[in-house]
Amino acid sequence: MYKTEIVAYANYLPPKAVTNDDLSTMVETNDEWIRTRTGISERHVSTGETASDLCVKVAQKLIEKSGISPLDIDMLIVATITPDFSTPNTACLVQAAIGADNAFAFDLSAACSGFVYAMSVADKYIKSGAAKNILVFGSEVLSAITDWTDRSSCVLFGDGAGGVLVRASETSGGVIAEDIHSNGADGHKLTGNALYIDTPFFDNEKQKQPYLQMDGRAIFTFATKKVPQSVSALLEKAGVSKDDIAYIVPHQANYRIVEAMAKKLDMPLEKFFMNIDKCGNTSSASIPIALAEMDEKGLLKKGDKIVITGFGGGLTWGSILLEI
Repeated sequence: MYKTEIVAYANYLPPKAVTNDDLSTMVETNDEWIRTRTGISERHVSTGETASDLCVKVAQKLIEKSGISPLDIDMLIVATITPDFSTPNTACLVQAAIGADNAFAFDLSAACSGFVYAMSVADKYIKSGAAKNILVFGSEVLSAITDWTDRSSCVLFGDGAGGVLVRASETSGGVIAEDIHSNGADGHKLTGNALYIDTPFFDNEKQKQPYLQMDGRAIFTFATKKVPQSVSALLEKAGVSKDDIAYIVPHQANYRIVEAMAKKLDMPLEKFFMNIDKCGNTSSASIPIALAEMDEKGLLKKGDKIVITGFGGGLTWGSILLEI
């Protein structure tokens, strides 16, 4: 059976950086308040680039790094909750832009767990032999669904994209195990960009809700409980010790959430890679953005075992054990 090897990593952040001081001129907040509660100092915001635009930049880097021909790409998956359109899907727009004419393409919506879910799907296609080369992206333009007058939420989110090229291999470790879940019963604790039905046949008295809305306390409790459980279950399933893990790459939601995870797992915080300080919460893009940065810094060494773990809207959460 084939294994799913990660061949290349890449990310792209819009050039426009918005600092905490910038936000303090828009809403009642300040740099110290934001940093101490979230760990965020700045975030990048699109000035017109869409989710597909961000993905195309990432795809071009992946193609250049790997030397693959776009015509040899079998499949594209874009994890996003901020697609360019309802249809065509974002992945099809990326496919056309890079000339991956032989590939099929689709989007996947699992919010901040999106990249983990997408990697799980890609792994199944590789292992079944249905695809050999797959581009997997997380891409978000959260600024488009952020209420910039709400000081409790506008300080959290940023835009960006990251991705990997995975291929079928008979030797490399790749995806070793996974632990993935969802709980739709609590889905309304984190919502965004609700579809508003107002037609000649139905008079909708509800107010439009285009923005991200979150029960912050509930999400904090959910994340700090479920993610450590998921990581522990994953390692037990794989027969791997915590000491064998080089890094855990969590969804970059909040420094305090990651700190609580480390304590519950009884693992040093240094093993949890974080770049939330300069990216903010980029939802499905946060893990692949982090992986690409780790690769650039030489932190991903051949043979190392790492865990990627996501959690967010849906509610969804999940973890994957990878061998570099």
